[in-house]
Amino acid sequence: MAATSLGPGPARREVLTRRIRLLVAATLTYNAVEAAAALTAGSMASSTALIGFGLDSVIEVSSAAAVAWQFSARDHADREARERRALRIIAFSFFALALYVTVDSLHTLTGSGEAGHSIPGILLAALSLTVMPFLSAAQRRTGRELGSASAVADSKQTLLCTYLSAVVLLGLLANWLLSWTWADPVAALTVAALAVKEGRDAWQGKGCCAPAAPAAAPDTAGRHPALDATGKRPALDTCGCGPGCACC
Repeated sequence: MAATSLGPGPARREVLTRRIRLLVAATLTYNAVEAAAALTAGSMASSTALIGFGLDSVIEVSSAAAVAWQFSARDHADREARERRALRIIAFSFFALALYVTVDSLHTLTGSGEAGHSIPGILLAALSLTVMPFLSAAQRRTGRELGSASAVADSKQTLLCTYLSAVVLLGLLANWLLSWTWADPVAALTVAALAVKEGRDAWQGKGCCAPAAPAAAPDTAGRHPALDATGKRPALDTCGCGPGCACC
């Protein structure tokens, strides 16, 4: 009986690999510019929220750089060998983000610092809230089709940056319009909790999402190779992932 091939063929895999490289390059470039702008605006306004936003962009750059390093390998086997190390770097990026946001939020809630008014910061957060979801969705779709857990994990890091953009935007607006200095740190603590969860998933290698296998023919004894011990086909989730493969 011929073996059934899972995932995209070599030609399609190379197309998806090139797409991942382009998306990672775009993410790296955008976040580098965003980090510089946010840190500058945050320093000028003495805004801990904006400074934290800028440091998040630095962390996002490290996560995207790990994926860029993985996919810089020309050979498919080499890219797969680098995946676990890339996932470890992404996981540490999530944990570092969670730690900083938690400390910064508690610092603000105890009255040791407040998010200052910053129109440039509001505009920057609004721009990121518009751009980052598209980058995240494109990389997540490509990573799922390619079956790359690291690409999917990095897309989650980008999506988390989107959430943080929303938190910073709401916090700066609430502080500017309503003088609610507590709004930003409270919402940011929720983002920190999400970052811990995503970091744990990345550390465990969750997020693989290879395409479902085509139906295979029964063997010579009449048994279907895709059936479980009870004689039933194992259920696939909406991503096409079977048991043991945690889909994002």
